[in-house]
Amino acid sequence: MARLPLASRDSIPDEQRAAFDELIKGYGSVPRFGPSSVMIHVPKAHQIMNALNMYLRNESTLPKKVQELAMLVTARENDCQYVWNAHAASARAAGVPNALVDALRDRKELPKMADDESAVVRFAQEFFRNKRVSRGGFQLAMEQLGRQGVIELTLIFGNYASIAVMVNSFDCDLPPDRKEAILPV
Repeated sequence: MARLPLASRDSIPDEQRAAFDELIKGYGSVPRFGPSSVMIHVPKAHQIMNALNMYLRNESTLPKKVQELAMLVTARENDCQYVWNAHAASARAAGVPNALVDALRDRKELPKMADDESAVVRFAQEFFRNKRVSRGGFQLAMEQLGRQGVIELTLIFGNYASIAVMVNSFDCDLPPDRKEAILPV
């Protein structure tokens, strides 16, 4: 169960109500699940986070498959049920092989991967596990994704790690219509 009550216009500081109103206009109602259900309590920050998220999802030079795989590895490395459930199906639809999604979820031996997949997984796992990326992991990512791609990749990791911190800290509920299996943690 989530640790915060649903936000309301009255619970928002006066100086942030215009931002709240703008967000609600876009959502249709106060978000009940996930990171937006928390961030809506600080609408101006929520708008800034949304802007970064929209850039990464809609304007990034990275292929959707790479973006979705980056989100999944971030979710798995942070044991984030919400991000995992929000992106596992879209990762599969974007071309991430089922065997790779399942192995990441279950923390099993990873199957043979395409070079771009290997670069993303290695970079993410090295960073999240060691707080650094090896010279070899960095070089592999640069060869596969290029300078802008690696920068955007790290922005995706940071963005979705921030979301994971938010939903894990506030114990956000999963939507009732989720389709993916719960992450074994």
